[in-house]
Amino acid sequence: MIDVIPGILETTWPPIEEKLLLAAPHVEWVQIDIMDNTLVPNTTFLDFAKFSPGNLRHELEHLSFEAHLMVAKPETYITTLADNGFKRLIAHVEAHDPRVFLEAAKYEHVEVGIAIDGPTEFDQVEPYLEEVDVVLVMTIEAGFSGQAFMTETLEKIKLIHQNFPDLAIEVDGGINDKTGTIAVEAGATRLVANSYLFKSQSGIAAAIESLKNG
Repeated sequence: MIDVIPGILETTWPPIEEKLLLAAPHVEWVQIDIMDNTLVPNTTFLDFAKFSPGNLRHELEHLSFEAHLMVAKPETYITTLADNGFKRLIAHVEAHDPRVFLEAAKYEHVEVGIAIDGPTEFDQVEPYLEEVDVVLVMTIEAGFSGQAFMTETLEKIKLIHQNFPDLAIEVDGGINDKTGTIAVEAGATRLVANSYLFKSQSGIAAAIESLKNG
């Protein structure tokens, strides 16, 4: 069974909470996009205390959060995110020095991941793949939701799966029932979706099921 992870990219708390409430009955994990206008030209909500278990509404307390850090210096966010209950931290290989992030994250009780942007070549991320819990392959160019799936990224997914068959592979960007299927066929094990889930006319539950079942 493929894991489906709702992705949330927002600048204020109310729409984040609204989406969390929609997703909570159907999933265990939610991805929060984090940007500070250093790696990509966008900024998101950065008050991470709102995600702390003690501050969440009761119906959201079971959720596990992963942070997708689209920032130049992800290591500066590690402690704050871990202290506020984030269980998985994913930084970009395009960051200033991803090695600094990977070394620092080892001191927290979190899963650690590396992300690769849509246009970036496989050989840029390969050196890090033996030491992470997950790789996130962007199937768009990082920074904004609602973009079209880049089919040329499928080759990266295949290469990672062939060379690291036990590594969890998340894909994020332009994911729907059709692109999700071809991503899974290429080797993806987790699908991150935003627009497809939260704008689905048939409802988020049906949209999640369509991704899980291909």
